[in-house]
Amino acid sequence: MQRLLLCLVLGLTACSRPDTAAAVPPTPIGEPPTVESTDANPRAVAVLAGGCFWGMEDILRKVPGVVDTEVGYTGGTTRRPGYDQVKKGTTGHAEAIKVVFDPTKVSYSDLLERWFFRMHDPTTQNRQGNDIGTQYRSAIFYVSPAQKKTAEAVISRINSAGHWKRPVVTQVVAAGEFTPAERYHQDYLQKHPGGYTCHYLRTFQTPIGSGSSR
Repeated sequence: MQRLLLCLVLGLTACSRPDTAAAVPPTPIGEPPTVESTDANPRAVAVLAGGCFWGMEDILRKVPGVVDTEVGYTGGTTRRPGYDQVKKGTTGHAEAIKVVFDPTKVSYSDLLERWFFRMHDPTTQNRQGNDIGTQYRSAIFYVSPAQKKTAEAVISRINSAGHWKRPVVTQVVAAGEFTPAERYHQDYLQKHPGGYTCHYLRTFQTPIGSGSSR
């Protein structure tokens, strides 16, 4: 309850406020992000959106097996947008986070099921807490057919388990160009402890997160 009240109060000064129209996933522009992976240093990349990226990054950077995080914009119709454009909700972009992880330490399935789908409400259309707009939509931007299959399977399990009272509305769409956000957005809650966030890990009665797909 305290977290919810904090979201409602601090939401007035959150990332931004606009656009309440339903999000229609545009055709991805540009190439999806990649990461160099070797046998000695296996790496994979995930691109996720679930509301204001400050809180998402603060949780995901602490996940065992996550190597690097970067907040930015993706899923829109213009090249290399800035925050002043995205916050208006007219470019089609979502505030997102690019996660580089070691798939031998945390699987893509577990990253989604144990963290992503617990840290935000995936049943609210274009909204997280007091942040409203298509730029705050819940979305998984897959970089391979295997990731798409895994994401769809995880959503099916989440819905079947009944962890949320409403169906998951998270979009599963092909990743395109990922534009890093401005420097002041990066690691925001490390620079400003106690700053605005509506993200926290929910505790469900039924165990969650046993996937092994990578």
